[in-house]
Amino acid sequence: MPGLSKQQRWSRVAPAVLSLALVLILGLLLTACQQGPPPPPSSETPVSPGASGSSSPAGPSSPTTSAPAAVHFTAQGDIGLSTGAREVLDTINGLAPELNLALGDFSYEAGREQEFCDMVTGKLGGDFPYQVVTGNHESDGHDGDIANIVNCLPNKLPGLIGEYGIQWYADYPARDPLVRFIMVSPGIKFHDGNTLDYSRGSERWLWTAAALDGARSKKIPWTVVGMHTPCLSVGKYDCQAGRDFTNLLIDKKADLVVTGHDHNYQRSHQLGRGQDCPALVPDTFSGGCLADPDNAMVQGAGTVFATVGTGGVGLYEVNDQDPESPYFAAWSGKNREAALGTLDVTATADRLSARFVPAAGYTFTDSFEIKRK
Repeated sequence: MPGLSKQQRWSRVAPAVLSLALVLILGLLLTACQQGPPPPPSSETPVSPGASGSSSPAGPSSPTTSAPAAVHFTAQGDIGLSTGAREVLDTINGLAPELNLALGDFSYEAGREQEFCDMVTGKLGGDFPYQVVTGNHESDGHDGDIANIVNCLPNKLPGLIGEYGIQWYADYPARDPLVRFIMVSPGIKFHDGNTLDYSRGSERWLWTAAALDGARSKKIPWTVVGMHTPCLSVGKYDCQAGRDFTNLLIDKKADLVVTGHDHNYQRSHQLGRGQDCPALVPDTFSGGCLADPDNAMVQGAGTVFATVGTGGVGLYEVNDQDPESPYFAAWSGKNREAALGTLDVTATADRLSARFVPAAGYTFTDSFEIKRK
């Protein structure tokens, strides 16, 4: 720039140089920020129990599977094809359980098994898990055939182990189960006239013990055993399930045992064995076997037995003076607060709550709860 002093020339060039320098510095800063690691999040999102434990990638959310909040099921036996049976099925339908344990004695007449199945599916739907175990009326073919019942009311639970309709167990739900259902057939005669062997140390005894132990080893919160014949009763029958087998269920700490056969409702206190009760002996009473005599119980102290032979057929009487009556917290029969109906059970991770729900026109109720420690 001829004619200008050095100072004048610098005053004209300096702003441009300064601007260029600022642009270069800003560009270097931006590049450094892009190449460096992203800043850590300010907080973590809590992971729900049962979720995968990893965060979802950018974009659409990845599905997660959580443990079920509850399992809701019903249980009853001794059903038949009468109006009473349809009323109990209507009661079950109104309760909307996830599955039903049908505890034997279905059509009560050979050749009418399909009619029975049609009645059930007509009330509850063809896809509903109406899970069966045989009673004495269809085990030997005289009043029906369990094979026909299994054919028209097949298993609907995934992962079932054993012989469906006779002796089986299933964990529910299949993923993160809350309940192991174990269905067995002690005291039941079959086509050959022989009663299935559930005596101490027998193959079926060991199978049942392993099923109960397996639930504990898998940390499944609850075990529910279903079978047709009870042992303790203030009704018509004696201990057809067998003393030793009943004591096995107590020893293995089955939480709830549901049965039919006696056409009434009977629910025991929580019964347990120990120093004051070396064995539960039928037709007698020992106060040492009462683990908890109220309706709010703690898991592990003992077993609750509930006979629910109120599925629809005619009711039997109950006997308040039966020597086993002190074991029971509630009962209903033909001569005392007669009621058809179903046991309605909800199991969560920390408690099992049950109540007897009468069919329309009946009023008897009962309820109890078992809490986990």
